[in-house]
Amino acid sequence: VPLSGGTFRMGSNDGQDDEKPVHTVTLSPFQIAKSATTVAQYAACVRAGTCSATHFDDGKCFVWNGLKWVKGRLPDSFRSSSQPVVCVDWQQASSFCQWAGGRLPSEAEWEYAARSGGQNWKYPWGNEAATCRRAVMDDGSHGCGKNRSWPVCSKPTGSTQQGLCDMAGNVFEWVQDWYDDGYYDKSPRNDPVNNRSASYRVGRGGGWVLAGGYLRSGDRAGGPPSDSGGALGFRCAR
Repeated sequence: VPLSGGTFRMGSNDGQDDEKPVHTVTLSPFQIAKSATTVAQYAACVRAGTCSATHFDDGKCFVWNGLKWVKGRLPDSFRSSSQPVVCVDWQQASSFCQWAGGRLPSEAEWEYAARSGGQNWKYPWGNEAATCRRAVMDDGSHGCGKNRSWPVCSKPTGSTQQGLCDMAGNVFEWVQDWYDDGYYDKSPRNDPVNNRSASYRVGRGGGWVLAGGYLRSGDRAGGPPSDSGGALGFRCAR
């Protein structure tokens, strides 16, 4: 999906300190995938010999056991061809995007896209609170009662104005940047990307295990790039 770029206010005063200060960012035009990369799409890269196998079965993936995240085997209920691929680490996500002719989006590009092209909204659809009508989330039960991710684009009423699916909920998404909780204080205005090596990479978008406040477009999270999890996927940009 092509986005024309432009200037927007990145960050939020509604969340944690790492979302502050709200600051002005100007982005060049870019394109971003309509949905998170699916199980079938990633499998094609593995068959092509470019991508390494997911961590579905090797015991390296963090899976939800009903009480906490533990390393183990990903349940079969997450593996349908149209579900977002999970249990992939940051390098695997980056390698897929290169194979597909793109790259991971920058954190700024991701947030601009999630705000329906830089709108001053809390969510892709506006300021109305997140519920299971618009997002795969914890709305009293994980995954809107299914305790798992859903096939991509299952909640079209929660899409951005440009038609991007699941920018809030379903799975967290790896982006290009290293995580720095104070980056917004020193971020450049034009096309910012934090390339300074750190301990964590940024993940965006919340997931099927989280309540609505964590699905806001401004919410940030970070994790070791070697980690993989049952609520962590990615989408590509170029």
